Amino acid sequence: MSAATPAVTRKRKTLKEFIISKRIHRNWQLYLMLIPVVAFFAIFCYGPMYGITLAFKDYKVLKGIMNSPWCDPWFKYFQQFFESPYFSRVLGNTVYLSLLSLVLGFPMPILLALSLNEVKSIKYKKFVQNVTYAPHFLSILVLVGIIKSFTNSDYGIVNLIIKRMGGEPYNWMQKASLFRGLYVGSGIWQNVGWDSIIYIAALAGIDPALHEAAMIDGANRVQRVWHINIPGIMPTMVILLILNSGHIMNVGFEKVFLMQNDLNLSVSDVISTYSYRIGLESAQYSLSTAISLFNSLVNCFLLVIVNTISRKVSETSLW
Repeated sequence: MSAATPAVTRKRKTLKEFIISKRIHRNWQLYLMLIPVVAFFAIFCYGPMYGITLAFKDYKVLKGIMNSPWCDPWFKYFQQFFESPYFSRVLGNTVYLSLLSLVLGFPMPILLALSLNEVKSIKYKKFVQNVTYAPHFLSILVLVGIIKSFTNSDYGIVNLIIKRMGGEPYNWMQKASLFRGLYVGSGIWQNVGWDSIIYIAALAGIDPALHEAAMIDGANRVQRVWHINIPGIMPTMVILLILNSGHIMNVGFEKVFLMQNDLNLSVSDVISTYSYRIGLESAQYSLSTAISLFNSLVNCFLLVIVNTISRKVSETSLW
């Protein structure tokens, strides 16, 4: 087939532009509603991204970001972070806390959704859903306050139970060995109900005829869950696992910071809290920016790797 002439190409381009302009004119209300959303992300998400240049500059407050000189070499602050005596500690704590939260927390919403899907009583199902959803709406400050109150050595309900059982009370928040358990356990308790919503919705989309056919063939409830429900929500599980893997380096700053003290710092000091101390308390803004940029790049790299593996293994991916 011969190549299209320039005249034909221009005609096709003109026709395409006409169709696009006609669609925009027909749906102009929708595009008008889209403007605030685009403006929000442009101003508050993409606009401040110019600040990452701080990672490559010797920042001077009086000169500002744009007028501060570029550092030599360009990786000066990254090298300073990698050679810091705290690098291995904050990196290890960050990865360990994230992986622990992912390994222990990821299956819980799935198990809750599968369990609730088998409950026949509508009232009981709604009651359990309301009870498990409620903690999600607690602020991090309130959640940490509850943890501290429950584990207080003088009046905490946990220590009162320990006293009744003949044990000696102690302050749980001051024991480094208990920090990770408290952090991960409270996170699961707060989010398990809310995270199960998407799995419950996925289970609702499974064709009931599959269960009817399986019951005719003699499959029991466990077999139907294993061979119908789990495969039915597997694409949703894979997508959420990919998204969660992109946040492995993002341990929640607020919760860790509020639970952190001098006695548990060895296991609670993560990249976000270390960056906070370097940037705001020590006023080393360029180094703090370099640390945060390194954190974001690692997250992006992990997201791409996990998505690629998922696409090759299960044919389910984000892109």
